[in-house]
Amino acid sequence: MCMGPPSGWSRARGLVVKTLVLIGGALLVKRLTKSTTRWDHARIVSQSIAGEKFSKEQASRDPDNFFNLRYYSLHFANSHITYVVDNFFNLRWLSCPAADMVDGSKVLYFEQAFWRTPNKPFRQRFCMVKPCPKEMKCDVELSTYAIRDAEEYKNFCDRPRDQRPQPEEVIGDVAEHLTTIYLNRCERGKRCLYEGSTPPDGFPNSWNGAAYCTSQLAVLKNNEVHMWDRGYDDDGNQVWGVKNGPYEFKAAPGPASAPADVLSPLNFPPLSIGKRIEGSFVLQE
Repeated sequence: MCMGPPSGWSRARGLVVKTLVLIGGALLVKRLTKSTTRWDHARIVSQSIAGEKFSKEQASRDPDNFFNLRYYSLHFANSHITYVVDNFFNLRWLSCPAADMVDGSKVLYFEQAFWRTPNKPFRQRFCMVKPCPKEMKCDVELSTYAIRDAEEYKNFCDRPRDQRPQPEEVIGDVAEHLTTIYLNRCERGKRCLYEGSTPPDGFPNSWNGAAYCTSQLAVLKNNEVHMWDRGYDDDGNQVWGVKNGPYEFKAAPGPASAPADVLSPLNFPPLSIGKRIEGSFVLQE
């Protein structure tokens, strides 16, 4: 006659199973309810804004608002062909860690360039990322600073580490404060991870007749960043910056080539880029 295990063993096994279930549930609850620390927020933002990103997708979708088209007119004996050269205005965003401050703040080097001339950035900054002060209602403070000798930092992120200015040099080259954006974690269900802006009255700026400038930043999933900079005069009139929304920079392994039927058959003269690009934030100082 077959007999099952003693009743005592069954009770013991039941207790073990219940204990394991309770422990597992407790660990799951702890994991789900674990709060993100102030420094976790700063780390996520600094990692998200770092890397190489491009505005090509947005520029292709909405060329009238996010870059000005330039034209080459070619005259032949019996025809006149106009080529639209738009990929010159695909913007490259490049940022990478440069130094750590004593208080734990992350310093990133940041530059922007046209993708066809990445070795000639038109905008260079240091970005300092740290938690907001506890008394403020925000999660992350992102400040931009001028660079004492910007020429020395061109293509900083593209160079081997031993050919870059070292962290102690970087800290010494952080110059005047330019702007600060106060970011908050986005509400659940929104597309963004963090979003925020400068204070409503912005920061001093004199480019193109401005009295002050404002910035809005959104950090999205997949390391996508939306940036909207605008300048205003003393009367509140916008004097530079796009009016229709932010520039959208998306991470990509590299910019695509210009259309073969536009550029490859002919040797065009260099594209002349003036100091200003109307409707764009990118060249303001």
